[in-house]
Amino acid sequence: MSSATLEVTIMGQSYVLACPEGEQGALREAVTEVDREMCSIRDLGKIRARERIAVLAALNLAHAKRLAAAGAHASAPGPAETPVADLPARLRHLQQKLDAALDSDDQLL
Repeated sequence: MSSATLEVTIMGQSYVLACPEGEQGALREAVTEVDREMCSIRDLGKIRARERIAVLAALNLAHAKRLAAAGAHASAPGPAETPVADLPARLRHLQQKLDAALDSDDQLL
């Protein structure tokens, strides 16, 4: 399978990425999602380091994907599952916990 390059911008910084032919649209969608999440974290004003913002964005996106996958496999929410309506509140809570953990560990990044 041949590969192409794609120039993208995330949080105002340009990157050139390798991408399999025909997958450019999917990669652009992923870049848009990552950029939106990173800019949202940056705009909260608490974190300035690009690396910390990237880690939080990756964790937020991975957690949201995991919750969405769990919801797709469940027929009815059980007591340990989170309804979709609660997802924004749970993500904010998770981000606050991550912020607190990162703030207390200056050695992490």
